[in-house]
Amino acid sequence: MQLEEVFTVHVTIGQTAELHREDGDSVVMISFTGNVTGKYFQGEVLEGGVDTQIIGKNGDRHSLSARYMLQGKDFTGEECQIYIENNGDARNKWKDALFRTHPKMITNSRALSFLNDDVYVAEGLPTELGVDIKIYRWV
Repeated sequence: MQLEEVFTVHVTIGQTAELHREDGDSVVMISFTGNVTGKYFQGEVLEGGVDTQIIGKNGDRHSLSARYMLQGKDFTGEECQIYIENNGDARNKWKDALFRTHPKMITNSRALSFLNDDVYVAEGLPTELGVDIKIYRWV
């Protein structure tokens, strides 16, 4: 089994909202926008994207859950949208990645209908403006 890169979401980080607890987990919610590049899809991250992270009292990021909508064109040139729910954790230390996740996607593109059913993994890589999220599918 091999991984094929589907596309990269280039995240630009926006405002944050935080809830701090001295004796337990804390929460940070990070809004974001950005754009998407790849052989299957080109487009933009619509306003309203948010990444919610649970942070342990020792500062470790336990889990993250991002939800966002993309709008653009599929590889046939048709306008379409893609919804992504990206859940994972940042506890493990990987060579280059900040985190790894398991995206669930829903699209209205006929050409990209495989996004609705295939299994995906993603990793977040740091950039100057935010994070690049590379999404892969098993082929």
